[in-house]
Amino acid sequence: MYIGLDLGTSGLRAVLVPGGGVPVAEATATYPVSAPHPGWSEQDPDDWIAACRRVIADLRASHPAEVAAVRAIGLSGHMHGAVMLDASHRPIRPCILWNDTRAHGEATALDADPRFRALTGNIVFPGFTAPKLVWTARHESQAFARLACVMLPKDFVTLWLTGHRVTDMSDAAGSAWLDTGARAWAPELVAAGGIEPAHLPALAEGCDPIGTLRPTLAAELGLPDGITVVAGGADNAVAACGIGAIREGDGFVSLGTSGVLLAARDRYRPDPATAVHTFCHAIPDRWYQMGVILAATDSLNWLARITGQAPEALSANLGTASGPSSVLFLPYLSGERTPHNDPAPRGTLLGLSGSHDASDLARAVMEGVAFALADSLAALRATGASLPSAMAIGGGSRSRFWVETLAHTLDLPLELPASGDFGAAVGAARLAMIGDGATIDETLVKPPVVETVMPDPALTPAYTEAHDAFRAAYPAIKELT
Repeated sequence: MYIGLDLGTSGLRAVLVPGGGVPVAEATATYPVSAPHPGWSEQDPDDWIAACRRVIADLRASHPAEVAAVRAIGLSGHMHGAVMLDASHRPIRPCILWNDTRAHGEATALDADPRFRALTGNIVFPGFTAPKLVWTARHESQAFARLACVMLPKDFVTLWLTGHRVTDMSDAAGSAWLDTGARAWAPELVAAGGIEPAHLPALAEGCDPIGTLRPTLAAELGLPDGITVVAGGADNAVAACGIGAIREGDGFVSLGTSGVLLAARDRYRPDPATAVHTFCHAIPDRWYQMGVILAATDSLNWLARITGQAPEALSANLGTASGPSSVLFLPYLSGERTPHNDPAPRGTLLGLSGSHDASDLARAVMEGVAFALADSLAALRATGASLPSAMAIGGGSRSRFWVETLAHTLDLPLELPASGDFGAAVGAARLAMIGDGATIDETLVKPPVVETVMPDPALTPAYTEAHDAFRAAYPAIKELT
């Protein structure tokens, strides 16, 4: 048996998976996100540890025999977060999360140094880890003076589990300190970011064992002695492992808190100017590229809050996709990454009339997210990435309307996995299996596809026209915000 832990922005999910790969149990625990100022997004790392204790206790309570047979644990986690620790491995401040934009000035300054794009293969985005350290040094100098090491979020959990300071290549690639092609820390970038090599954890591949569960912790949690802990990986890389997207032409579109369009790559082919992320995969000698929008289901959640209707209810009222709405929504609630790399614009509704209701707004919001992901697809193709089809995953993929809208807008067949979970938590368990001796090719396989949602040739021209209007709106909105 294997445990996969997925450290998400709003909660931790654990799955208990046998060698066959289909989960037999799951448990979740939530924790808050703090926004003390506009553009800030923080979290208390100790909340992650408390959540980990809860989910393991829940698994043990519901499936004691299976938990007693656990051999290895794998982790997935949200990227870019800056977990700054003192010499006792205690946080010196809350973690600055991936969607925090306070360090946009510091990111611009680092990005102006040509070494960063040359070595990392990426623009230095405000959400990346390196500019957050520069911001902290400038604005919280007393806290920064206590810095002994910096970790990425999931790695703080592995530190608690094993006592070892290790990160994996896929997570490290989002820090702006990694030579992504060479899969090694770049000393010149580390120095330019105002820290020292000793501040950074050791590097491993995502399926590499990094230690065993600390004996005292195993006894405290009621887990067997000698459990292997693997390095794990960044959430999207591990989700790709969960659906077997590890080869050129494989990919997925994810409708989660953020929206992601990911393409696996057999070789390292960065193109920073597109604002596409080029990162190491969670397995050796593979990379992936992805376009990222900052607010996917977050956009629908926003609408749900202001209308007083649940997101599921808003979606359920829409039926099937039959053509674009007369209302246009730009989902830039927190700025945007791909393809704009712009923290400034904000969400916008255009074309409203007195006759529009909550269903019309829900439709516009979901179409706006689809149009933003179409921008990411164009950017991905500009790098040479091949994506003949994609698997639809994430909470938003449960909406038939949203999936159909995406298929028509992207003009791309979208595969729906058979009933079951094949996301990041399962991907983390799969990495644990590989760390325990299973092979990559036999473990990281695609799940059964229950249906392929095809783009409708009769509808795609209308969605293309609406997408053109969406793209034209961005420069105008940028001037006003």
